[in-house]
Amino acid sequence: MTGNRQLLSDTLAAAKAEGRSALIAYLPAGFPTVDGGIDAIKAVFEGGADVVEVGLPHSDPVLDGPVIQTADDIALRGGVKIADVMRTVREAHEATGKPVLVMTYWNPIDRYGVERFTAELAEAGGAGCILPDLPVQESALWREHAEKHDLATVFVVAPSSKDARLAEITAAGSGFVYAASLMGVTGTRASVGAQAQDLVRRTRATRADLPVCVGLGVSDRAQAAEVAGFADGVIVGSAFVQRMLDTADDAQARLEAVRDLAADLAEGVRGRA
Repeated sequence: MTGNRQLLSDTLAAAKAEGRSALIAYLPAGFPTVDGGIDAIKAVFEGGADVVEVGLPHSDPVLDGPVIQTADDIALRGGVKIADVMRTVREAHEATGKPVLVMTYWNPIDRYGVERFTAELAEAGGAGCILPDLPVQESALWREHAEKHDLATVFVVAPSSKDARLAEITAAGSGFVYAASLMGVTGTRASVGAQAQDLVRRTRATRADLPVCVGLGVSDRAQAAEVAGFADGVIVGSAFVQRMLDTADDAQARLEAVRDLAADLAEGVRGRA
């Protein structure tokens, strides 16, 4: 069974052909429940997201700020397992036909087994994996199995990344590059900053054919429009999770909240600030 790496590439290319950035949403699996998380992803796609990253909840999420940590904690206390992550990917992709990736730290994959994880992700229809803490020089085993199962390998770059390091990462990566807009953890911010634009420029200079998508800090239509002015994709996570936390007691309101945010951000990536 092969994954959907080509679907991811085609989706990003289609957005570019429309003269816009892609909207990429992040939601953790198992939050607030496995079923509730799947419904939220479907709602985000309905609102206008092009791609969704499914977070694999982790007890030590070093890149994630307090909002996503709170959601991860809820998911972990609910007993979420890797099998639930795979089910989330499968049902979200089958319901929408759109590309779904997993975002995870390396430790859970290492414990689960690289071959098993990649085979199951491909079988679930996954498009690939974002691996924020896997150093590119230690990624050969992962990339071998990802290639075998037609899964994209998305690495994360930061403003502190030197040009030689960017070249090494873009040479090894596929699907797109995740450009962290600033140093720090995930979370909404008042400004996404000029650092992100410079990072996108430097990353593109190393490999022109690999899309560069920007995350960390985007939370509203105006910020999405700003980032869409220079990036191939706009990644939004904490803002979606916060909407879900704010509507924790009402499942219908929760779905409406994330659908409405996706629609607002989708207007932004189309340049309608």
